[in-house]
Amino acid sequence: MSFKNAVSIAVICTAGAAQAETVVFGTNWLAQAEHGGFYQSVADGTYEADCGFEVEILPGGPQVNNRALMLAGRMDFHMGGDLLQGFSAVQEGVPVVNIAAIFQKHPQVIVAHPGSADSWEDLKDLTLLIGDNGFQSYYQWMIKAHGFTAEQREPYTFNPAPFLADEQVGMQGYLSSEPYLVEKEGGFEPNVFLIADNGYSSYATTIETMADTIENEPEKVQCFVDASIKGWYNYLYGDNTAANALIQEANPEMTADKIDYAIGKMKEWGIVDSGDAETMGIGVITDETVENFYNLMVESGVVEEGVDWQASYTTQFVGNGVGMDLKTN
Repeated sequence: MSFKNAVSIAVICTAGAAQAETVVFGTNWLAQAEHGGFYQSVADGTYEADCGFEVEILPGGPQVNNRALMLAGRMDFHMGGDLLQGFSAVQEGVPVVNIAAIFQKHPQVIVAHPGSADSWEDLKDLTLLIGDNGFQSYYQWMIKAHGFTAEQREPYTFNPAPFLADEQVGMQGYLSSEPYLVEKEGGFEPNVFLIADNGYSSYATTIETMADTIENEPEKVQCFVDASIKGWYNYLYGDNTAANALIQEANPEMTADKIDYAIGKMKEWGIVDSGDAETMGIGVITDETVENFYNLMVESGVVEEGVDWQASYTTQFVGNGVGMDLKTN
């Protein structure tokens, strides 16, 4: 999808557009509930009211590299994946910085048939379908920290059929995706094991920007982060109807039941609002968490020792309790 086409399907807050500053935010996948807080702040006018921003959300996708657009100066902010991307950017000399961490827990899961694996340890007895990216990252940690083996892993092709057909097979997944798919296609609720709850301590769904933007426009960065955080509180705990309508407009395949399922799982498992976020606010980044994850990845052989991990993020814009008063239930 070209940049021109991406803009044409962008979600735009038009209220007061003549006076507003255009700010472009790119996501790393198609519109979904996991992006809901950003759509919320467009839908309810928070970006406009708080910052005077007309925010364009450019959805990502399999053929879209929004991060490259930010590197080229055509985008202000981008949704990152997890902390490994930040470490890699530092190693490659790319001046991208994480400025907020919306997901306090990584939503990567392993799913299993009930009875075949009823605990994390039981997964060691199964064949595990793990994709190449997962094998090179979190599965190396699973091997090093928990005693899983390379031999029990088979490549995951994003087809659940081998898992559904064999109770001795486990499968990687995204908390709101594969478990939902198994329930719909397999007719049963799988056992779900969140890698974050077993020690994989990376943040996910970060907000990234360029180091120059932080240096030259810190007020702009602060306001975008604050307004996004407020959007996440309103999305999770308030009326998210308008935001969901924007998500479905941008991605018609995102049905209402998928959205409801994802929101429920994010809340049930504390993906956004747990740990430090409960006292410091959604989006918080702490030095301790980043350092701990960096050390885990060095020990697992995923990241080289000596990477300047502290250059991959800043705590400057988060952790001040912004939006916590909006949490109503």
